[in-house]
Order: sequence, then C-alpha cells, then structure tokens
Amino acid sequence: HPHFLFNTLNNIYSFTLKKSGKSPALIQKLSDTLRYMIHECDASSVPLRKELDMIQDYMELEKVRYGSRLTMDIDIQGDNETKMVTPLLMIPLIENSFKHGTSQMLKHPWIVLRIHTVQDWLHFQLTNSRPYSHQTGSVKGGIGIQNVKKRLQLLYPEKHELHIASTDDSFSVHMKIPIEDMHRDNLGMRDNPFFHDINQTLR
Repeated sequence: HPHFLFNTLNNIYSFTLKKSGKSPALIQKLSDTLRYMIHECDASSVPLRKELDMIQDYMELEKVRYGSRLTMDIDIQGDNETKMVTPLLMIPLIENSFKHGTSQMLKHPWIVLRIHTVQDWLHFQLTNSRPYSHQTGSVKGGIGIQNVKKRLQLLYPEKHELHIASTDDSFSVHMKIPIEDMHRDNLGMRDNPFFHDINQTLR
C-alpha cells in the first residue's frame, strides 16, 4: 500500500538525517520486501521461507514507527525450509493489525504472531491490541480480510480454517491452510493456471 511505502521512506529519511547506523539495514529490508512482492509472487506457490522473511522484514519496518512503544512478539516454528505456500495470504492480516490496531493506540500497543508448520499444515495465529470498545465477538473485518476470505474459499474449498474474533481491547485471527512440500506437489497447484489467475485477481 502507498501509505506503508511513504511512511517507511519518511522513517528512513529521518534516520539518514540523524546519520543513524540503522539506515542501511532499513533500506535493505524495504528493497527486499518490494523485490519479493513485485517479482516473486506471480507463481501460485512460493518457498515458505521467503514468505516468512518478507513478513518479518515488513513487521520490522512497521515497528520503526513505534520504537520501544510497540511490543512485538514473533514465534515461528516448524519445517519452513522445504515447504511451499500460496503467496501473500498472511500479509493482509498483518497489515490489518497495524492499520486498525496498533496505529490507533496511544499507549502500549502490542502484536503477537505465531506461525507454526505441522506436517502439511500451516497454523497462523495473530493477536493485536485495539482501542477499547464495548463491541465484542466475531467481526467481518475490512477489505483486506474479505479478500483473504475469497482467496481461501477459491483456493482451498473445505480445506482451510479462518476464525476472526475480538474482545474489548484485542483482535485475533486464526488461519489454517495446507502447504506443499518442495519435492512433492501435494496440492497440484504450482503449475495450474487457474490458481495463478485467482491470485492475480484477488491480490
């Protein structure tokens, strides 16, 4: 999204004015993130390790805006080196946690991300703080979440789980999706133009 790009460039610019040693690393993370999204996500599946690297770079770039004010807990476990995953399914949910959660918090925003791979399944659990609200329970979410729902229904009919809920002061998403083995095309998707067209249309 343009707001992420411009915010990140402004943050990097402020670091360069201060001649901070963090500037080169931030530029590298932004470059890697853009290169991955623009050049490597046209395929129906990508190496899970690259997707996870992009997610961590994105979250580190966002964290720069908050400094020590944001508590961010990331836990990634499992076999991430030999698996393939549909690209850019997780990132809209993470973007949502910053846009509608932490950015609205004046004090002590926090995000907890758990991504665990178990055999041929990926378990994604994201919880973030949100401004206090008397409205609790399940919520529909914004356009990013709606697009994720559509992609899941088309890509993995009856083979996925997505649960979204909120409390007075938190928002949580749990997603479970099948993943492929690099050496065994379990889902028969990698060279299927149907899945490529779905990803391009709904991304």
